[in-house]
Amino acid sequence: MISRSVRDLAAVIDRLNKGKVDILGFSSGGAALTRALADPSVAARLHRAIIAEPGPMDGPTAHITGHKGRKSARGLAPVMTGPRSTHVPRYAVAFGLMRLGLLTPATGLIGQAEGDNAFTAADLGSDTASAYCARDAHRIPAEDTAQNFSFSPAASLRVQQTVKDSPSIAPRLRQSRTPAMLMIAECSSQVRQWATAILANDPAIQRAQYMPGVGHHMWNGLDDNNDRATAVITAFLQDKPAPLPNYPTRDEIPTFLRDHK
Repeated sequence: MISRSVRDLAAVIDRLNKGKVDILGFSSGGAALTRALADPSVAARLHRAIIAEPGPMDGPTAHITGHKGRKSARGLAPVMTGPRSTHVPRYAVAFGLMRLGLLTPATGLIGQAEGDNAFTAADLGSDTASAYCARDAHRIPAEDTAQNFSFSPAASLRVQQTVKDSPSIAPRLRQSRTPAMLMIAECSSQVRQWATAILANDPAIQRAQYMPGVGHHMWNGLDDNNDRATAVITAFLQDKPAPLPNYPTRDEIPTFLRDHK
């Protein structure tokens, strides 16, 4: 599944036919983008890469446990009310359907929002809360429409499993030459070392941008979070100084990533 995501990325870029592209990968997309950087044939299509709040990227990193960000709103946010599609956790629903053979890549449902994204705000519950800082527990936006939320639990589970089963991509990533930036949220629900243990092997990482005041969903419509994320991304793409306090300078990035394994 993760390899298919990388192939799909290459196919989309080729279909655009605009030459090398700037690309941002968020969460599972960040993991897929990192693996694309480790594939010379795909990386050749990329101009700059932004890896935002990634999950684990290969088998060794998938088993790492350790430091996450500051406390999230999980367990603090009010229980979401309203209609529900299921009273069973959404990952459990997807996993059950997959075990029964009713939700597999062959069915085509994984790529169809109407098939596996039929969850309401009440269904999302603590998963949504875990993507926000504790201080925002009582003002979390509803994420239950195609306009502000899109999630495929079955596809996510497939990606996670194929990542866990895959060998290290570190040797191939050492050959990467695509300028890249890592974005880490203050209240991240992701294990820090999922990103740093792998990206320490990427000589082309230029910035490790810390995003204060936000959780996993770094652009979330609250305060000026969207504008700050946009400013950080734009500055990197234009090779300008970061508008927010950064982790180390460009020359210090390799040392920083090694020290935070």
